Amino acid sequence: MTDNRKPDAGRRSDRSRRAIYAAALALVAETGFSRTTIEGIAARAGVGKQTIYRWWPSKSAVLLEAYLDLAGQAAGDVPEFPDTGDLAADLRLVLRATVDEMNDPAHDGPTRALAAEGVVDPVLGAQFVEKLLEPSLRLYTERLRTAEAAGQVRTGLDARIAVELFVGPLTHRWLLRTLPLTHDYADTLVEYALNGLAPRG
Repeated sequence: MTDNRKPDAGRRSDRSRRAIYAAALALVAETGFSRTTIEGIAARAGVGKQTIYRWWPSKSAVLLEAYLDLAGQAAGDVPEFPDTGDLAADLRLVLRATVDEMNDPAHDGPTRALAAEGVVDPVLGAQFVEKLLEPSLRLYTERLRTAEAAGQVRTGLDARIAVELFVGPLTHRWLLRTLPLTHDYADTLVEYALNGLAPRG
């Protein structure tokens, strides 16, 4: 019996798009951003380069969208920023998850590539911050506002600066690669940021 159904162009396009995402992320992780090309992505994904240019203007745009998709899938497996009433415990949980993500090669290579390219490409840099970093930082600030309302941190706190006390050192250590990123390190950041460095008692 002959199957007269027409091919589903939507499904075919989605398969191609996903193949392109995977190819872009893999190539950047393996060879770095500068050596990754549209031609290489197309060959690895099994599509023509004209398909890529039809959907994206540059390899930067391909990589950014691929990484946003990867981050979105990861976020789907993780609940929103927890609010158990214990600020320190909630922060430790989130920072530990961030450490795990930073140590994951699937995230490490593309993130480094986008961060580095964003320095020399201000448009890409702005998109990277707007679409990837800011949504995550807003979750921190919202949790700190809840803690402020509950009297767990001081009134009038600059939430954005407070967030930087947690994520800044983590990012610094990740960028330099000189010291390991561990759960113990994440826990210590929470302790120092919440309790300060002054002698107690």
